[in-house]
Amino acid sequence: MNMFKQFGDMAKMVQAAPGLIDQANTLAAQSEAYRAQMDAQAVHAMTAQPAPGNLEPIAGVDLDRYARIVKGIAAYGYDETKLPTVAGTFGVEPAAWAEAQAGWGARIQADRGVGRRFNELYAAV
Repeated sequence: MNMFKQFGDMAKMVQAAPGLIDQANTLAAQSEAYRAQMDAQAVHAMTAQPAPGNLEPIAGVDLDRYARIVKGIAAYGYDETKLPTVAGTFGVEPAAWAEAQAGWGARIQADRGVGRRFNELYAAV
């Protein structure tokens, strides 16, 4: 009797196979579309150009100086509370630094081209 049950189970599995195959194919297509989308976003992030005007200095701090200041906290164990001190060594007053830090942070988040350029500068200094 057990053998007949096994045959019945196998028959059910064979009947379900086309649907399972269709589901697998659908998942594979969705996965491929997602991968293509992620690849396109990665290429865009690596080649994006800053929007016009987005590299203009903020409170007298250009992106190069901003990157140098941000990287300068490495000497302090990456203690962000030392950023105004490091900014001062670059001749940036605390109020100007606060404005520049907020402004550059916002631009880097909003504009992939600015973010890409910041990463290049940060790696180079």
